[in-house]
Amino acid sequence: MNLFQNFYQKPLQLLCTALFISISLHVPVMADTDNRHAINLPPSANLIYVIKAKQSGIPLSGEASVNWQLNEKKYSIVTETRAMLVGKILDASSIGNIDDYGLAPDKFVEKRFRKNESTTRFERSTANKVISFSESSEQYPIKGGEQDRTSATWQLVAIARAAGEKFKAGSEWKMFVAGRRDAEPWTFKVIQKETINTALGELATIHIIKAPPPDSKDQQLELWLAPAMEWYPVRLRFSDADGDYVEQSIGQIKK
Repeated sequence: MNLFQNFYQKPLQLLCTALFISISLHVPVMADTDNRHAINLPPSANLIYVIKAKQSGIPLSGEASVNWQLNEKKYSIVTETRAMLVGKILDASSIGNIDDYGLAPDKFVEKRFRKNESTTRFERSTANKVISFSESSEQYPIKGGEQDRTSATWQLVAIARAAGEKFKAGSEWKMFVAGRRDAEPWTFKVIQKETINTALGELATIHIIKAPPPDSKDQQLELWLAPAMEWYPVRLRFSDADGDYVEQSIGQIKK
């Protein structure tokens, strides 16, 4: 396997998790009941990120774009990631509606470098409402609030915008997240307030971590949300147990 195959096979799909708007789309619901939380969707935006990475001990760089669009009560997230020398290494998209739980994906599509396109469907209109996968025969019942790996970050942003003082250090926010082949519970934990340096200057942020279960070798995800900038994620970091990482830092925000 060459370097770039190895680089891409590390889970980069969340690199391009994209971030949401009017009062009519502020959907207050009961919190802490199943997957329900109050949500407040931020404005549509196109975010451009600079990528730094270490893979197999070798530094790499690139760029990612995340285009979040909201049209009445429908949303779309389109992401693209490019690495120097090899070009595009990831295309991903999530489309769906807004319901009482927040983002309600219908379809999650991902095309990785040198891999076939995968499709994850949230079959809400069928009698047996299930999540299904083109890459496996797994199925999971839809109970409400389920996300895909691209929509999960934006659902968290919508929760943070509505949570106010409840979104504080030590608080945890749970959701059920589908990937290419299966789905699993995710828990985001708020760590602390931090000021970070970006291409847009110093930004006051909230640092959040989604850690893998104990003794797991799964990838760890960290996010830094900027309350003064619509709570958009202005930094994301993906760390592996072997020390490799990918860091995505905001370069531009276009509205």
